[in-house]
Amino acid sequence: MTSFLLTLLPVKPFLAQTDQSVSSSGSPVGVIFGLLFAVLMIVALWKVFTKAGQPGWACLIPIYNIYVLCKIVGRPGWWVILMLIPFVNFIIAIILCIDLAKSFGNGVGFGLGLAFLGIIFFPILGFGSSQYVGPVAGKI
Repeated sequence: MTSFLLTLLPVKPFLAQTDQSVSSSGSPVGVIFGLLFAVLMIVALWKVFTKAGQPGWACLIPIYNIYVLCKIVGRPGWWVILMLIPFVNFIIAIILCIDLAKSFGNGVGFGLGLAFLGIIFFPILGFGSSQYVGPVAGKI
């Protein structure tokens, strides 16, 4: 009885189902831009880590790169655990970005740029003239 009623409906009741004969692959342009974005960020972070005297390859290792970033800015290593807590990690990431900017002699505005426009500000920090002045967290 229900299958008869479904044939009377003008639209498909299951919108999540797709026709298997149609390919749903993404655009190659989107894939290329995604790869370019990833390579740019990896190279920029590599440069930031090496400017701070840390190994550049550390930016490639998940979770360890946050630990190294905490060392660069002078925060304790247990802040990595805070980065694993939902919603708390947003606040901690902003604080780390501000501390990173200060560790390279830049201000709070540059740190907010790192937090919210990282695709622009991390290459500026990595390839620019900013020099690492040491960890600033905890200093007044």
